Amino acid sequence: MTHHNDEKQTSHEQQTMEQPQTHKKKRSGWFKPFVSGVVGGTLALGVYVLSPYAQHPLNNTANDSSTKTAAVSTNNTSDNSSKTTAVQTSNSSSSISSMVENVSPAIVGITNYQAQSQTDTSFGDFNTPFDESQQNKSSQEEKTGTGSGVIFKKSGSKAYVLTNNHVIEGANKLTVSLHDGQTIEGKLVGADPLTDLAVVEISSSHVTKVATLGNSSSLRAGETVIAIGNPLGEDLSRTVTQGIVSGVDRTVSMDTSAGESSINVIQTDAAINPGNSGGPLLTTDGKVVGITSMKISETGVEGIGFALPINDVKPIAEQLLAKGKIERPYIGISMLDLEQVPDVYQKETLGLKSSQLDQGVYVKEIAAGSPAAKAGLKSEDVITAINGKQIKTGSELRHELYTNAKVGDTVNITLIRNGKEETKRVTLTQSESKQVSS
Repeated sequence: MTHHNDEKQTSHEQQTMEQPQTHKKKRSGWFKPFVSGVVGGTLALGVYVLSPYAQHPLNNTANDSSTKTAAVSTNNTSDNSSKTTAVQTSNSSSSISSMVENVSPAIVGITNYQAQSQTDTSFGDFNTPFDESQQNKSSQEEKTGTGSGVIFKKSGSKAYVLTNNHVIEGANKLTVSLHDGQTIEGKLVGADPLTDLAVVEISSSHVTKVATLGNSSSLRAGETVIAIGNPLGEDLSRTVTQGIVSGVDRTVSMDTSAGESSINVIQTDAAINPGNSGGPLLTTDGKVVGITSMKISETGVEGIGFALPINDVKPIAEQLLAKGKIERPYIGISMLDLEQVPDVYQKETLGLKSSQLDQGVYVKEIAAGSPAAKAGLKSEDVITAINGKQIKTGSELRHELYTNAKVGDTVNITLIRNGKEETKRVTLTQSESKQVSS
């Protein structure tokens, strides 16, 4: 992984990568994606090899004429083919270059400043022993990380930038660098750790371009995509890279400040570097189809990066603009992935059969007065499905709730209690407590 002193994201990647899997009976997935600076790629240039026409001895004039005619015909066909290919390649490159020039003014850099405590010790005179009470403590804002963003809305004197939550998280101050070299102050409108999205407000006085949001549901594997961002900080601002869509509708787990989250992503083979986080993933016609967010950072793994689909981003951005936060349905349970519970406990205490082991969520605690409590859920229940959709982990449970349900909905929760399957109807409310998982 590329390291950079100014990258908050890099240190985050290292901590996530090195964090031991405590309390787990076995590994729960084939990889862990890491929130980092995001997305680059490799531009492959086609090389065309032309074979010369083979010369042979000629027996007579007729044959000579015939052969020469054939030679001219063949060579002309080859020439025309190569010229056509060259023109097509040139036109394609020119089209992408024009697109990049057009959309680049909507791409910004974001710098995160956080308060750093400093201590100034004053001894007064040499006869006075050192005393901690004599320390003068001050706080100074220092640059702790950089990322990217894309201007997606302009309204009157204000404009709005989409970026990742991990780019702005913990900031005391945000600055935004624009296409024309101006650096202006940014104001956080709202952020959502579970989807790794944030909206930042800036003055529209220097904004000349607003990006067009596309349709990520129309993406196909193999489609060319372009990423623009600030890998490794502002020194390489607005770096343009190219790749393809490696896969759509992927689901990955991500560790966030609000807990583990399971999110839908676009997979791309574009290279990922710290500082690209929050930048756009674009189609060749310049429409934003994703917000680059994470990568697989593991020895022997290359070209596995992810972007948040713009169709999933839009409603989150709209709610952040309207309310500054995301209102999610609340059950009121503290939970644990069942696979983290010893098999002997699952069998002897919870009454699970061999085929049911590790298949669900163990309820540790029920919040008093919560929807779960009112519906009759109890600690040591094992939740296995919501509205008939099987779930195996807590992140899958959250994903199902947050994606397919809303505050006020009534959902059917299938659970196993004392070895017997039951169904409870739970009416969801808005989250009120930080002490429970969901």
